[in-house]
Amino acid sequence: MKPKISWGILATGHIAGVFAKGVQDSKTGTLAAVGSRSITSARKFARQFHIPQAYGSYSELLEDPKIQAVYIGTPHPFHAQWAIAAARVGKHILCEKPLAMSVSEAMKMVLAAKRHKVFLMEAFQYRCHPQTAKVVELIRKGTIGKVYRIQASFCFPAPYKPKGRLFDRKLGGGSILDVGCYTVSMARLLAGAARGKKFLDPVQVEGTGYIGKTGVEEWATATLRFPGDVTADLLCGFRFIDERTVRVLGSKGSLVLPAPWKPTEAGILTQLTGSKKTRVIQVKIKGRLPAWEADTAGRCILQKKLECQAMTWEDSLGNMKALEEWRRCVKR
Repeated sequence: MKPKISWGILATGHIAGVFAKGVQDSKTGTLAAVGSRSITSARKFARQFHIPQAYGSYSELLEDPKIQAVYIGTPHPFHAQWAIAAARVGKHILCEKPLAMSVSEAMKMVLAAKRHKVFLMEAFQYRCHPQTAKVVELIRKGTIGKVYRIQASFCFPAPYKPKGRLFDRKLGGGSILDVGCYTVSMARLLAGAARGKKFLDPVQVEGTGYIGKTGVEEWATATLRFPGDVTADLLCGFRFIDERTVRVLGSKGSLVLPAPWKPTEAGILTQLTGSKKTRVIQVKIKGRLPAWEADTAGRCILQKKLECQAMTWEDSLGNMKALEEWRRCVKR
């Protein structure tokens, strides 16, 4: 029987539950413990997901010698603190996106992982799915010719809660860090594929947005310019719904992802210039997306890798830099 990673989960919110289900469906991991600031919340979460151990603090969970890896699902401002604490006690780390609140915080996390020789990965589920790999392959093969323009959006309507995570500045609120990070990540990935690289960092970031009553950007747009005549138009927000699509426009045609962030049977749509037909490319897999993420991280840990090619440290740091520049464009 192959060994499995013993996971501990820090936090008990919605996204932590999504990851817990992913581990339950995974081939490489098991749920061993959950930690929360409230023992009541931890015990409730543990019962829901059949987790054997619940802790009333994150520190207690990190002290558990049975835990090999931790998933950090806290609000953004606490990612760096607990990732560094986990690294210091030798725990591998899968940290929810965005990796941190700033490039400097992210760099400290990377240095801690390197110093203590533990795995660290930013948790972008879509990066672990074969559909994303297929899109990169199509672009690199020149299926739609030379890529010039990328469009990416991620918006959803959220109820107005001034003290909720999305709207509270102290909790890292704002749409850019919450979902804009996806669009920046995808644009950098595809711009890189278009130039035969793993990713590209923009040479220019321009953006604007709407600042709500609580002082966070409730929606925002950005234009990124990359080396080699590639531009990207991005949209994010949590006040209205949008198509949530990714489009790539090239000299020979276009490529559309109807479900880029949570891949479905909609697949990849490609249409060549002058053709009236749209070709649908489906990437069928077994298992749900969170399980793919858990197994992607789990396999790296079992192989004693410190970082994952699906989302390297350099990639995460580049993403944080672009996000910082976008946020700087939007007056807060």
